[in-house]
Amino acid sequence: MKTLYAAKNLFAAVGSIAVAGVALAQDPMKPVAVEPEALTWKDNPAFPKGEIFVQRIKLPPNYQIGPHTHPYTGYETVIDGSFYVGEGDKFDKKGELHKAGSFSIMPAKHAHSAWTGSGGVILQIQAIGPTGIDYINSADDPRKAQ
Repeated sequence: MKTLYAAKNLFAAVGSIAVAGVALAQDPMKPVAVEPEALTWKDNPAFPKGEIFVQRIKLPPNYQIGPHTHPYTGYETVIDGSFYVGEGDKFDKKGELHKAGSFSIMPAKHAHSAWTGSGGVILQIQAIGPTGIDYINSADDPRKAQ
């Protein structure tokens, strides 16, 4: 499994808002450009404080991920390939197919498993961290492989 951490901190882009008073006062029917120095950045109370991360994960063909949970709510997009997701703390290959372009939300601490078909998959996951994976059965954890 390969993971690319695309961004450590997107807080300024997502967790903050820019206020541009000059642009807001203009006629809405005319194009308006706002230069960066005219922006005032403020915390956005709609977003919790935390480290926002983006992962790109490439899984090989016929790969299985045993039942596990994450400490975060993940927003997942299938970039390429097909990915199957099953719910619960047992692995039984009864799950939902997520094809390229699919988007899903996985709640924090929700037990699920996953597997790829014959073509593998590239996933993108966004969340507010910390990141992590906790396997239901420690024998499924590839970090503990002999």
